[in-house]
Amino acid sequence: MTASRTTRPAAPGTLRWAGLSLRVHRRAIAVCAAALTVILLLVVVSLCTGAYAVSPADVARALFYGTGDRLAVHFVNQERLPQAVLAMLVGCALGISGCIFQSVSRNPLASPDVIGFNSGAATGAIAAIVLGGGATLTAAGAIGGGLVTATVVFALSSKGGPHGVRLVLIGLGVTAMLGSVNSYLLTRSRLHLSQDAHIWLIGTLHGRTWGSVQTIAVFLAVLFPIAVLLGRQLRMLEMGDDAARALGVEVDRARVALILLGVALAGVAVASAGPIPFVALVAPQLALMLTRGPGVGVTAAGAMGAALLLAAHVVSNQAMNVFSWLGLVAENQRDAQLPVGVTTAVLGGGYLAWMLFRRRR
Repeated sequence: MTASRTTRPAAPGTLRWAGLSLRVHRRAIAVCAAALTVILLLVVVSLCTGAYAVSPADVARALFYGTGDRLAVHFVNQERLPQAVLAMLVGCALGISGCIFQSVSRNPLASPDVIGFNSGAATGAIAAIVLGGGATLTAAGAIGGGLVTATVVFALSSKGGPHGVRLVLIGLGVTAMLGSVNSYLLTRSRLHLSQDAHIWLIGTLHGRTWGSVQTIAVFLAVLFPIAVLLGRQLRMLEMGDDAARALGVEVDRARVALILLGVALAGVAVASAGPIPFVALVAPQLALMLTRGPGVGVTAAGAMGAALLLAAHVVSNQAMNVFSWLGLVAENQRDAQLPVGVTTAVLGGGYLAWMLFRRRR
């Protein structure tokens, strides 16, 4: 008589493959799929609109065949597509970085731009620009500056733990001091370098090429899988240190690894497009609201960040046309591109005021 082997069926929302088990939240998958659909639509809009309008048919010919109107081929393949791809990658990096810091600190205000990490990354990048460094040195300076700032902020806020209002207040103070340092570095640099760095400090995608896309793509190809692998420990840390230890997580080691990962993501995003504000703050909270899960997933936060920054990029491209129609800017300036950092600052500032008002209630 042979014993029959019974196989326990997978629980709803669980995928099993090659002996591995992965729990899947169906609503999070739906949100990510919707975000990707929005991203594709926004990419098409960004390729069609601008100072030189291109029809969808001409966009398709320029993308897939490289034929058609020569101006359309140039604008689509050499200017608009690199900026759109860069917006997606930078937004994804900022969304994941914000998710990490908000989850580690268990504070929805603890995004890298609010608590000073983006300012520290900007200081390191400006120092590299002033020294005449290229893209690699700028990225290294941004990551190093963000890491030093993160060490200082968490060391100063360690008395009460990396939670609550103390972390945010210390981060805001460090941000103010680093702003003065950045201004000093700009005054001590050459005129053309100072102008480039000043425009870059606002946060912009204008003038970015495939070289900028390649740099951040290489970093994300390494950092994104690590973020997904550490996502389970991140969710456990949200429940508190004691609960995470009870579940077998080495809290101190996991927290250090996640902070380093978040700093690296914020640093490479800042090095690629400047310190774009509020995307890292809004994206994780918006993903949490839509997924309705117990915590924020890094994939959903990254997809939401990519969609938000790409949407801000499309709005920035059309803003001057609207301002010209309202008579706020001269007619000869309607083809200029508004820095995307200005758009995210305006929209994100309103969101931050609403969040503070809700927390006060």
